[in-house]
Amino acid sequence: MNKIFIIIRREYLTRVRKKTFIISTLLFPLLYLALIFGMGFIAEKSKQSLHVALIDSSGYFTAPLLSKENLADDNSVITLVDKNADSVMADHKKAGYDGYIIVPAINWKQGAPLLFKANKAYGRSSTAAVEAKLNTIWTAIKKDSLQIDSLKQDILNQRLMVTPKNIQDETANAQYAEAIGYICGFLIYLILLIYGSQVMMGVMEEKTNRIAEVIVSSVKPFQMMLGKILGIGLVALTQFLLWIAFVLIIYNVGKASGNTGMASDMVGKMQQIFTSVNVPLILFCFGFYFLAGFFFYASLYGAIGSAVNEDMREAQSLSFPVTMLVIISIAMMSAAIADPTGPIAVWGSIIPFSSPIVMMARIPFGVPGTVPWWQLILSMSVLILSFTFTVWFAGKIYRTGILMYGKKPTWKELMKWAFRKN
Repeated sequence: MNKIFIIIRREYLTRVRKKTFIISTLLFPLLYLALIFGMGFIAEKSKQSLHVALIDSSGYFTAPLLSKENLADDNSVITLVDKNADSVMADHKKAGYDGYIIVPAINWKQGAPLLFKANKAYGRSSTAAVEAKLNTIWTAIKKDSLQIDSLKQDILNQRLMVTPKNIQDETANAQYAEAIGYICGFLIYLILLIYGSQVMMGVMEEKTNRIAEVIVSSVKPFQMMLGKILGIGLVALTQFLLWIAFVLIIYNVGKASGNTGMASDMVGKMQQIFTSVNVPLILFCFGFYFLAGFFFYASLYGAIGSAVNEDMREAQSLSFPVTMLVIISIAMMSAAIADPTGPIAVWGSIIPFSSPIVMMARIPFGVPGTVPWWQLILSMSVLILSFTFTVWFAGKIYRTGILMYGKKPTWKELMKWAFRKN
């Protein structure tokens, strides 16, 4: 065990001291801030206020009605003009209008498509405010014509809502469960791809530098591979926890400064979501599937890294089947969220290559209501046995592959290395 701890310590300290680790750890909160505040800034700057001339031949769109809507929303302004179309077309730009709309002589029962004519092209988002104002007036016209008052309209607008409810787990909320399932599943997906490939790159680097030749002479391959995987796993966990801490700090600072903008709203919504589910169980399961899933895939990536040389194309070729398993798991996660008790969801949450992602997508829907305890226990047990086997499997390949250079192994040769008697 002492040798394993030494390897873990070496892997952990070596990686957390790297500039890439420090930069990426600090870069995420900055990207988070840029995403939150940048989206609001871009949305604000992308708003285009139009000044539109309206030529009305129907008699429905009067100046008082337009003025009322313009006061309610100043994003775009619609002005009723008493001119013919030819006159407006000739000098609308000189008069300060971005374009004009002609309303034909129509009946309130029919309606008609309207065209916004201008000297340059505008997108649908640019004319959305103009369209909304005209539709508000048009709706009021139809209500008056049909003699429908506000109370009657409210009655007509009432809808029947069907919300799924798990009677075995009253705390489960289907809407929030979907959001949490997607978040948890996608986070584990990113962790498996990013940090799993780091194990492969680390092994390849040691092989290239001939460091591994010295190490494998004093430790067993299983110890070497387990220590490396645990060390990199702790690095991933450290970085993940630091990111969470940074996000919480940013939110609390914004809240303390009285910022009620987009950042506070988004984090506040997340808090509301997580208060509606069994948070302790979700956190425990997330930690388990985070680590167990990482051990499973990292050992496979490590075996590939020990079998190839410094050629990245060769590594990508051998690692493609493993990467495809992760991508398939994401596809199965979407099916599991749509039907958490379906056969894809059940089998996907038990099979070890997909269970870290699929099971985490199902758990927010309720345990034991949606996910029986036997399925959860079976999934965890199978995953533990699987990553134990894959670590042993990777260690056997590592023992042989780390000392081989200049030859590209096949999958058949990798199997021979794994089951060769030493």
